[in-house]
Amino acid sequence: MMNRQIVLASRPEGEVRPENLRLIESKVPELAEGQVLLRTLWLSLDPYMRGRMSAAKSYAKPVEVGEVMVGGTVCRVAASRHPGYAEGDIVLGYTGWQDYCLSDGKGLRKLDPRQAPVSTALGVLGMPGMTAYTGLLNIGQPKPGETVVVAAATGAVGSAVGQIAKLKEARAVGIAGGADKCRYLVEELGFDAAVDHRAADFAQRLAAACPRGIDVYFENVGGAVWNAVLPLLNDFARIPVCGLIAQYNEASLPAGPDRTPLLMRAILTKRLTLRGFIVWDFASQAADFERDVGSWLRQGKLKYREDVVDGLERAPEAFIGLLKGRNFGKLLVRVAAQ
Repeated sequence: MMNRQIVLASRPEGEVRPENLRLIESKVPELAEGQVLLRTLWLSLDPYMRGRMSAAKSYAKPVEVGEVMVGGTVCRVAASRHPGYAEGDIVLGYTGWQDYCLSDGKGLRKLDPRQAPVSTALGVLGMPGMTAYTGLLNIGQPKPGETVVVAAATGAVGSAVGQIAKLKEARAVGIAGGADKCRYLVEELGFDAAVDHRAADFAQRLAAACPRGIDVYFENVGGAVWNAVLPLLNDFARIPVCGLIAQYNEASLPAGPDRTPLLMRAILTKRLTLRGFIVWDFASQAADFERDVGSWLRQGKLKYREDVVDGLERAPEAFIGLLKGRNFGKLLVRVAAQ
């Protein structure tokens, strides 16, 4: 059998381009005692992967040129010489952009397809869902009647943030790109309002959607969206900083005046709380997350949407589209049939 892998061919300078990623083939590695051979079924594509393509110092080790791109996966055990796993088991892992991978079992978690579609372990019941849950509840701390605004609101994280805010009796305002996404937020997910960041008068529309200002802003984007949000923040507003997707492809500082003094003055005079976080900062809350979000899903109080691309070879194109906001829901690559 042959194993297809997508490796980092070169480090992007600015926007990610197809030539930065390369598809290679090699023989499936031999299975040793104590190992399992995993067949990738689902691959998760997430914005954080852009940071891993850079050599800049960050919270995680970068992918080296020539290495397989990292990523969360749902896999089927194709063969096992490990006492804890049997052929046919479905597991959650972090095996990256490839068809097959050997594992010693560490870091794998068995999934029960009878409990929920296994793809949800990469979305609403996985890392993105836990990011929304822990970031909003620990840092945002929404209170009844407050206004919670979330950027990239139809993505896997943003859509959960807004719905959890509603469950906490706050007012949810989503920011998304395009009329279809905005309509989905209000009509399908129950957001109180949605604003198209592509509109020429976006800042004015956002202000109109938040007549009492913003108490919690869940930051996924940065850039022009942040510039429109900043003047609307209320005293003691909380800003969980989860991502800055509008800035991931920037190779240098943006042109224009230095806005740092304006930001620092707002932090001081409005007593703002800005806190960056990584989901694993709250790893101890995994059981709470699984209990609450699992219950909300079963009761129909929390909905999710998946944007599925078929074929490992299409992962680079889909990932580039993700960084440009083309996905509608949690972006997944279906690598093989279950």
